[in-house]
Amino acid sequence: MEQFEAFIGDVSSFVWGPPLLILLVGTGLYLTIRLGFLQFRMLPYSLKLAFSKKQDKKSEGDISHFQALMTALAATVGTGNIVGVATAVLMGGPGAVFWMWVTALVGMATKYSEAILAVKYRVKDKNGEMSGGPMYYLEHGLKQKWLGVLFAIFGAVAAFGIGNMVQSNSVSGVMKATFSVPTFVTGIIITIFTALVILGGIKSIGRVTAYFVPIMALFYLIAGLIVLIMNANLVPDAIGLIFTDAFTGEAVAGGALGSVIRWGVARGVFSNEAGLGSAPIAAAAAKTDYPGRQALVSMTQVFIDTILICSITGITIVMGDLYTSGAEGNALTSVTFEQFLGPAGSIIVAIGMLFFAYSTILGWSYYGEKCFSYLFSESVVKYYRYAFVLAVFLGSITTIDIVWGIADVMNGLMAFPNLIGLIGLSGVVVAETKRFLAVVKEEKKQEKEGSAS
Repeated sequence: MEQFEAFIGDVSSFVWGPPLLILLVGTGLYLTIRLGFLQFRMLPYSLKLAFSKKQDKKSEGDISHFQALMTALAATVGTGNIVGVATAVLMGGPGAVFWMWVTALVGMATKYSEAILAVKYRVKDKNGEMSGGPMYYLEHGLKQKWLGVLFAIFGAVAAFGIGNMVQSNSVSGVMKATFSVPTFVTGIIITIFTALVILGGIKSIGRVTAYFVPIMALFYLIAGLIVLIMNANLVPDAIGLIFTDAFTGEAVAGGALGSVIRWGVARGVFSNEAGLGSAPIAAAAAKTDYPGRQALVSMTQVFIDTILICSITGITIVMGDLYTSGAEGNALTSVTFEQFLGPAGSIIVAIGMLFFAYSTILGWSYYGEKCFSYLFSESVVKYYRYAFVLAVFLGSITTIDIVWGIADVMNGLMAFPNLIGLIGLSGVVVAETKRFLAVVKEEKKQEKEGSAS
């Protein structure tokens, strides 16, 4: 068994190695250029769309723009925002935060493209619900169903590991370490709350995440901003170190520039999932009149996840200067917040971990469900939901390294068929974008004329 675990570890290192990271960033850069740097030009409008009180209720779809965004954010705002950022700084140094930002900025174009294709090629299933994502645009757009099947297999396995058992295990561990709550008690509570939400399907998930995710994100952002404001004198030096170390790699003993870039890119992708193909599954469920409209909303997910939330963690850790102390992952974030806020700091990180991990379970339950229904038809959905709920409890009480390793590999493998689809269908993305931008231009013209009269 130990040899098999070592083998899976080697496979995981290979899958998440330089070739995939270069392909992910390269695809994002290629799409950025083809779209004329759309993510920068349209970001204010995208944020306005995402958080507007006026949501599209007439178009086809199951949930609103905002609910689709919150479902996708629920899945991505997880342990990566706390543990992942800390690992990036530990392994790559402060400069890794800069490369997380770079990955996010080009990843916004990737996320936009994934969403536009997900909505364009979505289908209505036998239950009258929308189904979409990489498996559908690979089959109906690229005409390569075998790639769609591969993606669905990888996504179905990853949902039970990265999106489920890894998260519930992290929560039970943190709750035991911080509040001395037995793991099985945490497991029972998380399992019950998960069942109450996901057994109701995407409409139930959408309603809960639309309420829950903004609260949890604001909680962590406000806590982080309090640290930054209270220690404003340390912020300029921390940001300066992030930028200088990004091109030197000298801040960590034995550090190298390649290591800084690799860890920054890897953890950036792990956090926002741009290019992995998970988030467009939620985007496909949105009520929207044009694929481009939901795509702009989906694009903001990367901005919120990495540019805002991960930055809070990263800058705080660099300010604390404890990344060479020997603390690891979650412990590093916890002791850093404790350094600035006292005992309340570790409690804030523990609560953040609880919220983030639980939200990831909700988001990934839907991704896994759609992958399973693509492979086996809608008839398996109710059995899948029962199995997913059971896995939450099992993950909270046991450490199954082999399951984590396999799920990590599958999570990375999802990207390959998805990126092939994005590159192959980039012409469709550009055409749909031009069509929608013409609509936006006309809408703004009418709005201006209406206000003038």
